[in-house]
Amino acid sequence: MTGRVSFVIPTFDGEATLPLVLDALARQTAGRDFEVVVVDDGSRDATPRVLEAYSAPYRLRVLRQPNQGPAAARNQGVREARGQLIVFLGDDTVPEPEFLTQHLTAHAQHPDGRVAVLGYTTWPAGWRVTPFLFQINEYGLQFGYRLIADPENVPFNFFYTSNVSLARSLLLEAGLFDTDLPHAAWEDAELAYRLSRLGMRLVYRPGAVTRHHHLMTFEGFRGRQRKAAEAATIVFRKHPELAAVLGVPRARQLSSVAAPWERAMESWARLATRWRLPGGRAAIQQVMAREYYRALGRALKSDGSPGR
Repeated sequence: MTGRVSFVIPTFDGEATLPLVLDALARQTAGRDFEVVVVDDGSRDATPRVLEAYSAPYRLRVLRQPNQGPAAARNQGVREARGQLIVFLGDDTVPEPEFLTQHLTAHAQHPDGRVAVLGYTTWPAGWRVTPFLFQINEYGLQFGYRLIADPENVPFNFFYTSNVSLARSLLLEAGLFDTDLPHAAWEDAELAYRLSRLGMRLVYRPGAVTRHHHLMTFEGFRGRQRKAAEAATIVFRKHPELAAVLGVPRARQLSSVAAPWERAMESWARLATRWRLPGGRAAIQQVMAREYYRALGRALKSDGSPGR
């Protein structure tokens, strides 16, 4: 089946990590009979030169576009892909050797073609996984793998394009990614919501592992939460029935002014980014969640979205 597989990888300024992803694809135990479609989304660094010089032992196609965001880049990749099965990776999510085998095995178990397979994205071997990195990866801030209750029936909002595969025909039927969503936030879940309405079921295979070579900082992740809130406002405008999933009720209830105890909690969360402290992970969770909810509340007011 590997000959019917297309990897789609959007990249933006990925010169440091993209070669690691491409090298890892050459080491797949499932073989190399697949194509890799890399879409350069207007990189400003040496990514174009890296791709031009790269010699792959599999079919590698490079597409380029002016910078339009990951949704548009993935759409171009899917449209140009020749495979029946699309496997999405990030330009910094490096697959383990059994990665493709795990995805293919899962699809063989669900031959109706209405299943998407979610793999597990974690940190690189050898990294010190701080409480901060653990929390954002496992408990729903960036990813939420520890929150998956039933691996055979995973909620649509766990559809992470760092490591997911599904039929190209199903993507085209759903209309691909919504390019009104400019950031790497909610654009994958919004597509998955539309896919779920078409009968897609998401299953989880933790043996399909990618390693995320993207070191997050406390302040950098707060900025990501604000961008996620901007995207959530767009999704809410289009799908008001998703208010609870997006956190709209909480955002409307939360005061825009931080209480004194929240400043103390933030100080504790900052310390917990480096050391294991009592309640440290809970503090990280609350600080980052409140960053999102407050930004969402501001965006909803500015957008004039109706209350729900």
